[in-house]
Amino acid sequence: MKPRINMIGILTDQFEVMRDFYRDVMGFEIKLEMENFVEFESEGVRFALSTNEVMTMATGNESFRSPKSGHAFELAFQASSKEAMDKEFDELIEKGATSIKTPADMPWRQRTAFFADPDGNIHELFIDIPTA
Repeated sequence: MKPRINMIGILTDQFEVMRDFYRDVMGFEIKLEMENFVEFESEGVRFALSTNEVMTMATGNESFRSPKSGHAFELAFQASSKEAMDKEFDELIEKGATSIKTPADMPWRQRTAFFADPDGNIHELFIDIPTA
């Protein structure tokens, strides 16, 4: 097998809250929704949410019933410009994302801002800073 990510799936205990966050705050459109599962429209890599219960039933593995806490993964979203990034970050926060770090130029030559979803997963909005 050649490693290639086809889908990112988030397991959550607060399905409706997370679905609404990724639809209403992040702007993802729903492609498919079933009980406790939703797949969003996404270019390149499929993106979905499901409950821990769905994963437990699908795999027969009871370990998915254990509650999580805090930051479990990160998604990074690239903006088109510095101005667009700053505006998009402000809009995400106004719509309900939790601000973690406002936009700032970072030593790895990116302007980056961090925000969290309702489960506490920290995500990033960024642009590359051109080298001089």
